[in-house]
Amino acid sequence: MEKIQNQKGNSVMTLLVVLMGVLVVAMSIAGTAIATTRIGNDLHVFGPALNWVVAAYNLTFAAFTLVFGSLADLFGRRRTFITGAILFAMGSLISVVAQNIYLLDAARALAGIGGAGIMASGGAILAATFTGSSRTRAFAAMGTMAGVGIAIGPFLSGWLIEVLGWRITFFSYVVVGVLILIGTIFITESRSEGQSQVDLAGMITFTGGLALMMFGIILGPEMGWNSPIIFSTLIASVILLVLFVMIERRISHPVLDLMLVQNVRFMAWCLGTLITSVGFLGVLVFFPTYLQGVNHASTQDVGLIMLMLTAPVLVMPQIGGWFINRGISPRGLMSVSLLFMAIGNGWLTVIHPNITNGEVFGPLLLIGIGMGISFGITDGQAMSLVEPNRVGMAAGFLNTIRGGAEALVIAVFGSVLVSLIQVRVGSSELANQVAAGSLMGSNTQFLAQQYTEAWEIVLWGVMMICTIAAIVVYFMLAEPKRKTP
Repeated sequence: MEKIQNQKGNSVMTLLVVLMGVLVVAMSIAGTAIATTRIGNDLHVFGPALNWVVAAYNLTFAAFTLVFGSLADLFGRRRTFITGAILFAMGSLISVVAQNIYLLDAARALAGIGGAGIMASGGAILAATFTGSSRTRAFAAMGTMAGVGIAIGPFLSGWLIEVLGWRITFFSYVVVGVLILIGTIFITESRSEGQSQVDLAGMITFTGGLALMMFGIILGPEMGWNSPIIFSTLIASVILLVLFVMIERRISHPVLDLMLVQNVRFMAWCLGTLITSVGFLGVLVFFPTYLQGVNHASTQDVGLIMLMLTAPVLVMPQIGGWFINRGISPRGLMSVSLLFMAIGNGWLTVIHPNITNGEVFGPLLLIGIGMGISFGITDGQAMSLVEPNRVGMAAGFLNTIRGGAEALVIAVFGSVLVSLIQVRVGSSELANQVAAGSLMGSNTQFLAQQYTEAWEIVLWGVMMICTIAAIVVYFMLAEPKRKTP
């Protein structure tokens, strides 16, 4: 049962404030990815420490989203939204003044925790505020705003970096964070009535287990999978996650109701959002580096090129919601979005040194369309399968899957690229430099060709994953057969 307070709130302002939060969280992911090359040059660092500028944000985002979702149901969705906005703004402010890569990585981790609070409680706020077709439109708008952030993030960051430097991009997130805090006075408070116990043990074991697992997977390729540190980290993560499941089965008010995981159709939407991250994030994060390193494109030019990928995410979420409200099958739309991403990644294997904008337009556009459709329908359809008093938990779990997928895609995509390059050039250090877009010396043409071939192999792999997922999700989303009397 829902408990509603502060009736002066109104749905329009609530939607606008939540959308502003979604915008800045999405911009922070997309915008930072394009700034890494300049950050590395400024702070004189490359390789894993530099990659953590993006990975740290995604790791903490994934680890804390479920926790924030459950806390939102317990203590109030508006209250946790405010907490998330404060942490996000603080992390962004520290990023502005950071003078070394380790402080910057830590600040990005803090911002990721805040982003988790914004996304989990923001989705729960919309689920508690809207119903029926209004909810579909609200979540489509949420998907659109995520698309806006992803679309303008690279372009705006590229422009700001060229004109004012990379630090100003983080300062812009601080400004938006303050505006969000001001706007929360219009949001109606809501929480799940009757739940008073904090599942502290569940929160600690889940957050610790997921963080250790992601940490181990991210550092595994660098340190070696036979490293005692990596082995111990992964074993510890498994132990903590097993303890988490045992705790959740016994506690009366769990941070994650395991019945949610047993809902096949809900899990289909979680799987869909995971695989769309696989099909989209690798290109979003790493293709700008390829263009800068192989084609010697400027940061501003790369931002414009990436609009081919991100612009469809501006419009397709609303179109996806429009289709749903007119009776088009969500099941079919989700499978189509995954197939679009499969075809787009396969098509992108046309890349080569000195490739023109026209040659990448088609594949980038198709990947963007697939991601945009998914953005517009996933959250609303997943929330419709969950009881009102568990929408915070469900939103948290869905965004945990999404955030975890983003962090792992970035880690695995980058690691596989480096490994494939290393096989070709024979040097780990040189492979890391090439993957970071630094192609120098007399072998520039040779290095560019090896970099390109590594990209092609990864893209074919992503195409296969998206194709298989499209089929699996389609069958998982089938309506359960009603028993006849």
